[in-house]
Amino acid sequence: MRLHNAPPRPRMTRPVTRMSPPPSRSARPAEAAEAATPPLGLSGLLARAPRALALLPAAAFLLMVLAPPLNHDVAAILNFAERWVAGERLYRDLIDVNPPLIFVLTAIPAWIAHWTPLDGVQALLLCVLACCFAAWRMTARLRRDRAEGAVERAVLDALVPLAILLPAYDVGQREHLMALFAIPYAFLAARRIEGPPVSRPLAWAVSLPAAVGFALKPHFLVVPLLVEGLVLLRRGPAAALRDPLPWGMAAVWLLYLASLPLLFPAYLDFVVPLVMGFYLANGGVGLIDVLLTAPFAPAALMLAALAPFAIRPAAGATAQALLAVGLGGTIAAWVQHKGWSYHIVPMAMAGALLAGLLAARWMDRALPPARAASVAPGFALAVAVAVALLHIRGESPWRQIWYFDLRDGQIATTLRREVAGERLLVLSPDIYPVYPALNYARARSTLRTMNLWLLVGAYPDCPEGAPRYRETWEMSRPEFLVYRTVAEDFARAPPAGVLVAKNSGIPRCGAEDFDPIAYFSRHPAFAETWRRYTRVVHMDTYLLYVRED
Repeated sequence: MRLHNAPPRPRMTRPVTRMSPPPSRSARPAEAAEAATPPLGLSGLLARAPRALALLPAAAFLLMVLAPPLNHDVAAILNFAERWVAGERLYRDLIDVNPPLIFVLTAIPAWIAHWTPLDGVQALLLCVLACCFAAWRMTARLRRDRAEGAVERAVLDALVPLAILLPAYDVGQREHLMALFAIPYAFLAARRIEGPPVSRPLAWAVSLPAAVGFALKPHFLVVPLLVEGLVLLRRGPAAALRDPLPWGMAAVWLLYLASLPLLFPAYLDFVVPLVMGFYLANGGVGLIDVLLTAPFAPAALMLAALAPFAIRPAAGATAQALLAVGLGGTIAAWVQHKGWSYHIVPMAMAGALLAGLLAARWMDRALPPARAASVAPGFALAVAVAVALLHIRGESPWRQIWYFDLRDGQIATTLRREVAGERLLVLSPDIYPVYPALNYARARSTLRTMNLWLLVGAYPDCPEGAPRYRETWEMSRPEFLVYRTVAEDFARAPPAGVLVAKNSGIPRCGAEDFDPIAYFSRHPAFAETWRRYTRVVHMDTYLLYVRED
């Protein structure tokens, strides 16, 4: 305020330079990352070497994905999809507990194999890797104009492709396909919360594949429920409910649900009762016991340890969205109460990204920008190597290295030698190693189920005084279905061979074991046709009977 008696200040004749406003706090990490970009030339190549080295763990896991064996469940679904494409009817000639969406998706590589020189395994790997590339590209586009520190950017550059391929042997499993598109969906959720805005085409390109992935199993829907709950909490009900993306995802699920009675009525009328009566009680562990299983407990403990750091405001919305994906994967794995290794894949993928992201953001806050930029490549390499080493399990890479030298791979070799490209009746309680051995031999099972799980469910114990095999009038509907269809299909179109497991998977009753050949030979049509099979190929765990014409 100027005093009335004070003389006026002289006007400055010296030009004043307008100062640009100081960079905002959110822009500094992006500027630091840009400044950390090495120059071109030899010095630039040497500076980029640590960033390239940080991708080596992802490259190693890519080799595991490409190397045999293909995951057994993925191979079994592929075999069914190939039979479906060839004209057999899903849920009539091909009976399985999986909802139809996974068969619809797997029919794409089956169709490619049917019309191109590629075999089924090659076509499937091509399609799965295309999905991996799409998920990586979508995540990269969502990160393109996002404020990231130098360490955060370097770590995510290394960890996103590694997390996508981290399941190795389990790549292509339904859990992997779900988690694969849940990763860009989590990054999209973070941008919906914090910004910057995302173009509508990119947002829909991320949301719709994620909706399809979440529809693969009913339990997977808990993942978008938690993620959208986070968006609702952070943005507020008004903004979150106006967003069309979650409503579009819900429309996908409703359309899929409505299609079941129209396109796949046999699944609801026939398969679902079988699942409720036989499958859910077959091979599971208790809901409490599954918490202590070797695959589940470490993954759940890691997420529990990361959660207090992820929910802090400094962690950011991306960390919180990844935590929601991991927690959703934990609930989905728990309610399945099987304790199988591939059930923890979403937990492992989200947990690896979350751990690396939290560590990177801490480094960016703790170090000056120039120092953070210099240590970022080496830190990213260390994080990627640590994540890779922590996730090497019994299946990978050891199973890939010695597959064809082990007895499991020798079954594939034997089938390729004896019945390559032929039809094969498989009397076994196992999925692995029958699959992918059948796939590598380009052979197709004639059994209407993937294995003898219905028969195993029909003989869970040894009732006192009961005969070893039930008479037809004593059989339940599922057991009689297996007994009748195996015998009739066998007689109507005799396959090139019969593969019989030495271990039937059914409890031994006294001195009498369960013999599938003796069981089905009580049917006259099976017994008559069985006379044409004489030559036996002995393997460690299987017998192969070859038809002699």
